Amino acid sequence: MPLPSPLIGKSHDLLGETPVFAETIVPVEVLMDYLKAGESLDAFLDDFPSVSREHAVAVLELAKSYLLSLAADA
Repeated sequence: MPLPSPLIGKSHDLLGETPVFAETIVPVEVLMDYLKAGESLDAFLDDFPSVSREHAVAVLELAKSYLLSLAADA
């Protein structure tokens, strides 16, 4: 299945302006919280099956690109 574009959206109905994985109601922040707590990507995907591995990895790559661009501009 192709990835949604954009990768991140907002769930206006349930979560206000919280960034979510596009086409889901799963906040992107939840993935970051899992990783910060030492949980694996697989644990996150098991708990949130509406997010595909490819979608989660693409969002992580997007975050990586953004952080690297900030470092380059510093």
